[in-house]
Amino acid sequence: MTSLAGSSILVIGATGGLGREIARLLSADGALLTLHGRHPERISETGIAGAPITGDLRDPGTAAQLVAAALAAHGRLDGIVNAAGLVAFGPMAEVSDETIDALLAVNATAPMRLLRAAYPALVESSGAHRDPFFLTLSGVVSESPTANMAAYSASKAALAAFGKAAGRELRRDGIRFLDARPGHTETGLATRPIQGSAPRLPTGYSPANVARRLVDAIIAGERDLPSTAFAG
Repeated sequence: MTSLAGSSILVIGATGGLGREIARLLSADGALLTLHGRHPERISETGIAGAPITGDLRDPGTAAQLVAAALAAHGRLDGIVNAAGLVAFGPMAEVSDETIDALLAVNATAPMRLLRAAYPALVESSGAHRDPFFLTLSGVVSESPTANMAAYSASKAALAAFGKAAGRELRRDGIRFLDARPGHTETGLATRPIQGSAPRLPTGYSPANVARRLVDAIIAGERDLPSTAFAG
């Protein structure tokens, strides 16, 4: 994908610390955006041009609704950025059923449903030689599962495994699956855990810098961004 101009891209989690930065860069490069968030006012507050769509990623029907919104807004779908996620902290023995269910639903199951829902549109994009892609952020914990973040690590490792296998399938259709695994990034997510509280963390990456690396990878046609791709 040598240019993003005119590409129809759905950004999941566009109001988050990283999703917002990615959306800004995509918009600046001329992409036609569909912006997902949980609250319409927060989508509006981003100031980024795009078709707004809300939805709870834990709801099985949301994936199809998000894809339909992008198709209705722009007539096609050429890429998806999944920048939404939940985090939780604490010992494995103290993690509640509700926390486990929520982590798996948002971090792992929702992207699977989203790719399945988007597949026909992405195949059509491939047939038109628009180099469609699906970007996920399994993060460094999918490479190095972390104590006191066991359930969170498991949800992200599941996403990484799904991406690796699905990516092989999608190559035949000309669809690119790109999984990114940056280390801790200062998005503010760690301050909003659904259970527990964050330990003292070292200063993380700048969301703007991580977003720039991700968008560059989309343009360059990359298929994998390990944690080492964000060092330096």
